[in-house]
Amino acid sequence: MQQTIKELILWIREFIKNNFHRDKPSLPYYLSILVSFVLFVVSLNVFVELTDDLTANELGPLDDFFSEKVRSLHHPTVTVFFLYITELGDRLAYIILSIVIGVAFYIKFGNWKFTLQSVIVLVLSSLNNVMLKRVINRERPDLEHLVTVSSLSYPSGHAMSAMAFYGFLIYLGFRLKVNFLLKLLISLGLGVLILLIGTSRIYLGVHYPSDVLAGFIGGVIWITFCIIVFNVFDLYRRKKNNITFGRV
Repeated sequence: MQQTIKELILWIREFIKNNFHRDKPSLPYYLSILVSFVLFVVSLNVFVELTDDLTANELGPLDDFFSEKVRSLHHPTVTVFFLYITELGDRLAYIILSIVIGVAFYIKFGNWKFTLQSVIVLVLSSLNNVMLKRVINRERPDLEHLVTVSSLSYPSGHAMSAMAFYGFLIYLGFRLKVNFLLKLLISLGLGVLILLIGTSRIYLGVHYPSDVLAGFIGGVIWITFCIIVFNVFDLYRRKKNNITFGRV
């Protein structure tokens, strides 16, 4: 871990030295790549550490403590609320939201680029979640399940997909030219929604808290990875267009 951090710091210093100049029009792209790379490395290391703790059976006491705290909130009204919230992390909700957001982006920007990027992040995250569940093979909590589930437990698919999809929308919100106050309100709302979707899985008895935490971290890993790829592609296309049109 220390060696990884040391190498990361050296890479950041070299990256800033070579690319961060005020007169550089591609500075926002390099900034996005830098921040995303740092978050990617940190998140990947945290996920590995958390999974190692899981395999060493060190997460049981924390899982029991936080599960008890969340499930102590049980009440018919609260149950209805979390049943609704958890639906916002299901496949149907993402399909509907992708269509609605896609139309809105097309009307505003005249293309489907951002919608396609959001779907790519979600799909990659979901496929990776299925693979991780099979590899880690953790059973669901031995508690009453308030919703029907059939897959394995770690990491939480709902938490991972929510972080990937809604988290990427937060990134897009800050990247696009929109009123700052509106950006802030939307980002806070989506952030709260992500946390509520994760909490709903614990409340409904289908996940351990560590499943949800791992899902959130896994979602961040895919968001940052895709942001790096998308920005590198945009940089390449920008430089290619500059050469084509003879611009510096």
